[in-house]
Amino acid sequence: MFKQVPVSELNARLARFISIMNTTSPSWKMAIIINKINLYYFTGTMQEGILIVPREGEPVLWVRRSYERAVSESLFDRIRPMESFRDAAAAYSSIPESVHLETSFIPVAFMKLLQKYFPFHEALSLDSQVALVRSVKSAYELNLIRKSGELHRIVLEEKVPELLREGMSEVDLAGALYDQMLQLGHHGVARFGMFDTEIGIGHIAFGESSLYPTSFNGPGGNYGMSPAVPHIGNRNRKLRKGDLVFVDIGFGVDGYHTDKTLNYIFGGKPNQEVQEEHNRCVDIQDRLASQLKPGVIPSVLYEETMNSLTPGFLKNFMGFGNRQVKFLGHGVGLIIDEVPVIARGFDAPFEENMVMALEPKKGIEKVGVVGIENTFIVTPQGGECVTGHSRGLVVVQ
Repeated sequence: MFKQVPVSELNARLARFISIMNTTSPSWKMAIIINKINLYYFTGTMQEGILIVPREGEPVLWVRRSYERAVSESLFDRIRPMESFRDAAAAYSSIPESVHLETSFIPVAFMKLLQKYFPFHEALSLDSQVALVRSVKSAYELNLIRKSGELHRIVLEEKVPELLREGMSEVDLAGALYDQMLQLGHHGVARFGMFDTEIGIGHIAFGESSLYPTSFNGPGGNYGMSPAVPHIGNRNRKLRKGDLVFVDIGFGVDGYHTDKTLNYIFGGKPNQEVQEEHNRCVDIQDRLASQLKPGVIPSVLYEETMNSLTPGFLKNFMGFGNRQVKFLGHGVGLIIDEVPVIARGFDAPFEENMVMALEPKKGIEKVGVVGIENTFIVTPQGGECVTGHSRGLVVVQ
């Protein structure tokens, strides 16, 4: 019924993870992976369970619910059932003093429950090692990302202009857009690794709504449904002639995302300031894309780019008012906010087949957020765009 992740993919991923653990943590003894996205990455199934990777011995996926589904959809050949962690722990003659875990993900209560049966004394992080493995995509993964990118292009460059109509609300557009996405093949969710982050379809905003402050770590904004659901769109903000329409959404195929933003002018034309500021953002994207090559250091690229911009342009660049983010792009894959990030502190160089979303954007008072976002593959020739080549600020009459 479902497309299975090839066993060669699963084996290569685990082998690379073990190799990186051997390099970064030479004394490691056992890794326990619980996050469902990481479970899917390493085993091809997303169940309630744990993947135990001992330094000596074979990795085993222990599944509580649903063992039957795991066996049916995964080609990973070491899947075992468990009623509780007790069953898994009984298979190991000794538990090391230190165990590597997803410490940025696991709640304290869950870790205490795990320690009841796996009595380790020290929890060490494996987050950066898993992120490094996932950051470089295989041909199998790139194929899915390219499929997502082409469908993403169709959604934003072809479908959105057909959906816009005067008097519709942001929620109306979100609903119609989500329906179109599902029909085209979208996997239905937009996943983030950022702690305690949820999002619906993305940021869909008319006019000044895209300037409204949010807790989401991105340059765009949104009024949202209410203080209880501060995203998706707003039922009361209606589309008027002359409005800037801001659409920042993820798309995904079989778990793999692309990220893209396009904006539109509905029933009018952009004035000179709006057009010029938007064009500067697109030019920044193009310059950044030309530097998405193996060996280029993200933090250096960030500093060089920011230092090249005038103080006047930097005002409200990558946000609006007091809400400005400190990056220009980010990795994309099984989640939309992967590493690396084009920002300070990311000093490891790009590697070929990393996938990056570039999103230079700028807020304009009483207008909204202009700029662009597309997803690129790192190649020796520079970034290969997989989400289309529209320069945005599309006029829709």
